[in-house]
Amino acid sequence: MWNNFVSSFFRADIGIGQESVLSPILSTLCIAPIFHIFKKRWKNLFQNSSISFLSFIDNNLFILQDKSFKKLNTFLFYSYNIISSLFDWFGLIVEYEKSEIFHFFRSIKNFKPPSLDLTLLRDSILQLKDTWKYLGFIFNRKLFFQQHICFYSNKALSTIKNMKILGNSTSSLLLFHKQLLYKICVLSITLYGLPL
Repeated sequence: MWNNFVSSFFRADIGIGQESVLSPILSTLCIAPIFHIFKKRWKNLFQNSSISFLSFIDNNLFILQDKSFKKLNTFLFYSYNIISSLFDWFGLIVEYEKSEIFHFFRSIKNFKPPSLDLTLLRDSILQLKDTWKYLGFIFNRKLFFQQHICFYSNKALSTIKNMKILGNSTSSLLLFHKQLLYKICVLSITLYGLPL
């Protein structure tokens, strides 16, 4: 349906694979109205607090800021409830198993915020994570990137070590081929976190 035009009905029971170029376009078309409705409902419920979210294809992220963890968990509870009901209404699924909660906290003192209790919505509690991975980046609570650097530097070093076996039994790779492999495989990991 587009404005006053309504097409004839047809079956749409064939899915589109993740590697398809249509996948990000269709997921954006499906999810954008949900976020639009969500923002309106959020403003009606909590006029003095703001929520923002990032979406990259099917990876969605809520961002809330407050000094009180209890208040944050209340906001997260309501936002999870609203978004999961909207997804159900649109015929989509929120994969609870992939849902995560993560708090950034700059203070040096002990960090013990409560977990997010979703037992009223479903039979589960979202436990806090020590590190969080989003789109290839590994974050910790204080935004120090030691885990990210260690993970990808180890991955790059193991890739270099594994390149040794690419030569044959009589001779190793030519210098040109080693440089090419380094630029394609190792630099993409260290600079961008791209998998091989």
